[in-house]
Amino acid sequence: MLETGESILWLLVLIGVMIMIHELGHFWAARYFDVKVEAFSFGFGPRLFGFRRGETDYRVSLILFGGYVKMAGEMEGVNMEGYANMAAPPPGGAETPDPRSLFGKPRWQRLIIAFAGPFMNLVLAVGLLTGIYMVKYERVADEDMDPVIGHVMADSPAAKAGLQDGDRIVRLETNQKPTWKDVGLEEISSAYRPMHLSIDRAGKRFDVVVTPTLSESLGVGFAGWEERGDMQLDEVDPNLPAYKAGLRKGDLVVSLNGQPMHSNYRFYEVTKNSGGKPLDIVYIRNGQQHEVSVQPEYSRSDGQPRWMIGVRPLPKVKIITTRLAFPEALAESVRENEEGATLIVKVLQGMIERRMSTKTLTGPIGLGQLSGQAAKQGPSAYFSLMSMVSLNLAIFNLLPIPILDGGTILMLLIEMIMRRDLSLNVKELVFKVGFVFIMVLMAFVIFQDISKIVMPPG
Repeated sequence: MLETGESILWLLVLIGVMIMIHELGHFWAARYFDVKVEAFSFGFGPRLFGFRRGETDYRVSLILFGGYVKMAGEMEGVNMEGYANMAAPPPGGAETPDPRSLFGKPRWQRLIIAFAGPFMNLVLAVGLLTGIYMVKYERVADEDMDPVIGHVMADSPAAKAGLQDGDRIVRLETNQKPTWKDVGLEEISSAYRPMHLSIDRAGKRFDVVVTPTLSESLGVGFAGWEERGDMQLDEVDPNLPAYKAGLRKGDLVVSLNGQPMHSNYRFYEVTKNSGGKPLDIVYIRNGQQHEVSVQPEYSRSDGQPRWMIGVRPLPKVKIITTRLAFPEALAESVRENEEGATLIVKVLQGMIERRMSTKTLTGPIGLGQLSGQAAKQGPSAYFSLMSMVSLNLAIFNLLPIPILDGGTILMLLIEMIMRRDLSLNVKELVFKVGFVFIMVLMAFVIFQDISKIVMPPG
């Protein structure tokens, strides 16, 4: 119960920062163009408390998952941003509007005001990572990012394309020097879409096409390969055979039943297919090589009944930790956010094309869990999560969906091209449809969050 309360608290902090930064963007832009701001609300719905400074009522409202800035001339905000009516003046708009009202301003100024919210979220995402990298910047050593395939799963898309253990990926689409991170990001977003690769095998180079399928459990693209690397035990269950046989966290696995281990996929495959027969494991601890025989146990401890010995092997990688000066930190932050934004857009495109699953979406319950976990790991993890959420919020709000900032911007652009206002009836209908869509989407992601808790991915 205490853990749930802490997760909710950290979620409210996370959302609070997102809302404040986003709405400050709208607020500052409105003030810059001399638009009278009547209310700045954290949350929407009935007003709980607040204070008035100048002509603006700064308030906290009942429903905390949102916020809005209400400007003179527009109706009370009805959406998560309070901008459902930025492109549509209230009834009676045929009269000459107040020059300090929102609709007394040219459309290009209203467009900038609408864009300022998502823009501030982009600034926050870049700023947070820049600050983190100036304090502590971690990266995987170059040699551990070399895209050499450690294992190809049987009957997987990679296997059907003819790839083998030990193959090196030397080209990924137009990228002539890909890393495993590049390969992984492309794989995630490429369900049922061909990936064009160049492979080096024993000095011979050839081209292949791999078409990832959709992972039913994760909802993302899956090619069925894994990077090559030394396997280190990250977890050893004290109640299962491996621990009883003497294996411990940090042990480096050399071989399993005489087969060299360079992939945790391969490790799980050999264990699962053991049929209960003893597994001979060669491992290294403190520079000394050891050998032990472990009797697998048929268990359901991780939700999937199978033969197991109770360990979780992960690739051993060298992490280089340093600090970056401001220019380098800013450049790296921009690059990371650009990479993240590209992945988000590709995943959204995959959902629209029905190649990708909506299981990748996370609602407030899932975000609360992530917030609590990140807070336990320390400020760096929490601010990194905040940066990622801020980037997602910026992109989501720029989608051309009525009721979001992107929908407002689209309608203003249409009016600028037409050089006249759309009819009020059309605008009201569009915004009502958008509101229903957002409410249905929120209910859907909450349902998915609950489903993941009740039936976690196997």
